[in-house]
Amino acid sequence: MKLRTFAAAGLAIALAGCTTIPTAADPISSRWVGQSAGKFFAAYGPPINDVDNGSGVSYTWKGGYKTVRVPAKYAEGADGKRGKQISPARTLYLRCQAEITTSSDYTIRSIRVSGDIPGVNGPSYCAEFLAPAAPAAG
Repeated sequence: MKLRTFAAAGLAIALAGCTTIPTAADPISSRWVGQSAGKFFAAYGPPINDVDNGSGVSYTWKGGYKTVRVPAKYAEGADGKRGKQISPARTLYLRCQAEITTSSDYTIRSIRVSGDIPGVNGPSYCAEFLAPAAPAAG
């Protein structure tokens, strides 16, 4: 009996560690929570699925499909010449998937990235696509 209790407690702790809690540091949530879902879908395309959750709707959205060719990188050689190859040229197939929960008035309550890959300029293509950095003033 004690072994089952410990196993259940261990499973509960392990599952609790898997939850995603949106933070203010999340650029996608900062950009979209509180906005109209209509504005999001008009900008990025319609959802692929929706489920009524009683107090609103949860949407599954996929998009941002883009193919990018990343050139090879080379070390700095002697006299400004190109040195040894550091990384080969490669093709990236970028995409993003998100779960968007709205309230009954179609306002986004939460947005959780459920499918992401490294982007061209950082660790999250979804962040680059859905919450692009503001251009520098100049």
